[in-house]
Amino acid sequence: MNTEQEVLSFVRENDVKFIRLAFVDLLGSLKNIAIMASELPRALRGGISFDASSVKGFCDISHSELFLRPDPRTLTVLPWRPQSGRVVRMLCDCMTPEGSLFSGYSRTILRRMDEKALEAGCFFRFGTEYEFYLFEQDDQGHPTMVPQDEAGYMDVFPVDKGENVRREICLTLEAMGILPESSHHESGPGQNEIDFRHADPLTTADSAVTFKGVVRTIAAQYGLHASFMPKPLVHESGNGLHLNLSIEKGGQNLFAPLPDGTLSEEAQHAVAGILRRIRELSLFLNPIPSSYQRFGAFEAPKKINWSYGNRSQLVRIPAANAETGRMELRSPDPACNPYLAFSLVMAAALEGMAEQLPLQAPLAEVGELPGTMEEALVLAENSAFLPTVIPQDMLDKYLQEKRLTLQQMQADPDALQALHWKTI
Repeated sequence: MNTEQEVLSFVRENDVKFIRLAFVDLLGSLKNIAIMASELPRALRGGISFDASSVKGFCDISHSELFLRPDPRTLTVLPWRPQSGRVVRMLCDCMTPEGSLFSGYSRTILRRMDEKALEAGCFFRFGTEYEFYLFEQDDQGHPTMVPQDEAGYMDVFPVDKGENVRREICLTLEAMGILPESSHHESGPGQNEIDFRHADPLTTADSAVTFKGVVRTIAAQYGLHASFMPKPLVHESGNGLHLNLSIEKGGQNLFAPLPDGTLSEEAQHAVAGILRRIRELSLFLNPIPSSYQRFGAFEAPKKINWSYGNRSQLVRIPAANAETGRMELRSPDPACNPYLAFSLVMAAALEGMAEQLPLQAPLAEVGELPGTMEEALVLAENSAFLPTVIPQDMLDKYLQEKRLTLQQMQADPDALQALHWKTI
């Protein structure tokens, strides 16, 4: 769907009765409000108002009214809902009462960063590799810490009990217009991975938000609990969100390998920019205490370095051809808000290109990722780079949320760990 008229025609011709207007809060958690089909023209025209002061990280009580305006390109039927009186979902932009994009909304941040990149002649593409665990539920439907199976990397049925769940997830996503590239069992017991082909930043972030919701829904239908927590099991592999990034400029993929197999100069500058800023970005790429328990084990990176092919490095340059050339950033995890994560990675790459920043030699180490969330918070608080991407008021709210998280951890670490295990 590209136009309002196409959306209205689809709703009318396909027995759609309910439209879920979806968005995310500051931390990337999915929210929605349902409207009847008869209200859709009003939503498309001017938006549906909601109390923004009740959404984490949005507005205070004195400036609380915002409007959700659905993006026609994001319309999708929810396949698990009844086919008679259908339910569709549309992701929304948040608008002010004056009709402009709300600057404190993470989808707005990514929109504007993509526009900035295009002004510089750069077309970014992201591909995601999401890992998650499937746990059993008890008789009351509450999640347990018992993994669905004891399978390992790329095992098959009957050892791999997640095969049917992954199949159902992929078929559901396909029905929603999101095409997975591959899926398999990961290294940890009950751990799975689903990978996606690259797309523009906004489409990829929208798909990431949709994907997590689908995984949780399908898992629940199978009597399972899906957890995207970075380190749900202390002695097992953590959940990563590996970001595959390519940049097209002047019709050429900057990450296409040169004849000698090396990177182009502009691709090197982009990687150098990301490596320079990665410590400052970590609070956004790795937003909870569990994120830092993942680093340094089971191929999760710890050192700030890069290499060709080596999967334990922070940035990996996979073997590829001109079309598939890319870099893989391996530190982010699924707890992050993808809109903010993509925006910051893009900004760091653009800065490196603008400054023609030299790239260190492969495997040369220039420091380490933060060892704790406390360290990452201090780095973010002292960063002069973050306010160039995220409005100061929004940044202050995010930092305050993370200070509260650390206070909760100090007061009752087990309760916080249990909360994140159930909700992330």
